Amino acid sequence: MANNVALDKVFQTVASALNSNKEKLNQADTYNQDHGDHMVEIFEVITQAMQEKKGAEPADQLAYASDLLRQRSQSGSAKMYAQNLQQAASRFKGQQITSDNGLQLIESLLGTQTDTQQQAGGGLGSLLGGLLGGANQDQSGLGADDLLSAGMAFLSSKQQGDSNMEAILDAVVKTSSAGQSEHRAQSGSIVANTLLQALLNK
Repeated sequence: MANNVALDKVFQTVASALNSNKEKLNQADTYNQDHGDHMVEIFEVITQAMQEKKGAEPADQLAYASDLLRQRSQSGSAKMYAQNLQQAASRFKGQQITSDNGLQLIESLLGTQTDTQQQAGGGLGSLLGGLLGGANQDQSGLGADDLLSAGMAFLSSKQQGDSNMEAILDAVVKTSSAGQSEHRAQSGSIVANTLLQALLNK
């Protein structure tokens, strides 16, 4: 039986990883040079929310984090993550988050899954779950455009020498709402990789 994920610890790990990469993310942001600062702030707020609601149902923790983030930060990235946290809260209603279904948290947090994909049980996370040895999942929610974009991103990452896992996560990030700009794609990769490592090391 999979262990329940301690969301406060997981998000604290992400905040620390982002803090370590803050200057690099600021430099990647050619627009305002403050994306790294915003990302650290975003995940510190999320961590605080998880700590304040520790012991609550995961969906309630995620919804509270979404609300707190909307109150505390008005950056574009904060708005995106607040929206994705709310979608994650809906997705995990009545469920615990475990190492088995934690990949869905990554997918929700990055905004890779549409409502149609949720209903069909597909999405890029199902590909990732299958490659990690999870149960067979219905991938009917994946469209041709999703597969093509993910495949191109995967091949590009492999050509740069990334491992299969890194290349898969890059593909997930680049086809998500976090991948719509270069600096958000970079921070999204850090978020996805850190979350995945935290889930695998449980």
